[in-house]
Amino acid sequence: MTHALPDLPYATDAIEPHVDARTMEIHHGKHHAGYVANLNKAIDGTDWAGMDVGTLLRSLGELPEDIRAGVRNNAGGHWNHSLFWTIMGPSCGGEPEGDLAAAIDGAFGSFASFQEQFAAAAATRFGSGWAWLCVGSEGELAVCSTANQDNPTMGDCGCNCAGWTPILGLDVWEHAYYLNYQNRRPDYVSAWWNVVNWVAVAELHAKALAGQSTCCCD
Repeated sequence: MTHALPDLPYATDAIEPHVDARTMEIHHGKHHAGYVANLNKAIDGTDWAGMDVGTLLRSLGELPEDIRAGVRNNAGGHWNHSLFWTIMGPSCGGEPEGDLAAAIDGAFGSFASFQEQFAAAAATRFGSGWAWLCVGSEGELAVCSTANQDNPTMGDCGCNCAGWTPILGLDVWEHAYYLNYQNRRPDYVSAWWNVVNWVAVAELHAKALAGQSTCCCD
């Protein structure tokens, strides 16, 4: 299997002014493309070349040591960004509805309380990383954050949701926001709520409850 860069589901300027077109062009066309190219390079000619991204991330401990770090960083980057593009969009924002809204209220008390906890996870992640909303094996929801390109599907990601299924992720690497927000990460997080596609997140929530993968790669 040769891994491929997915197309953006909208134009690069579609979610301005909250995320600017130039950032989207670089983020998708350079950073994400780089993760895909480096992942293919890392596994080329190995027994792992035919594996999908989700399997690679769940099997990191079994990979040869000489490719493990490269696969972790680049398969993680590919997985994370592939989900990231799908849970944003134009004319989005607002609040979730239906089963997802009820689950968030049940887990966090209110949507506002969830937003506060998620924003704190994003703002306080030291250095580069991600904030996540994840579904546990019993259908429970929790917020966590991971470093670099790790995500909770990796059993050793070091977060409180290790092994859980991510349904919402926010990239807080500087390349995701620095052109427009410079060092004002909290401003980026605040603006990002205006582009969250809650319909897409609700679909991922339903898949997670059904025991299905939320991997958006390939």
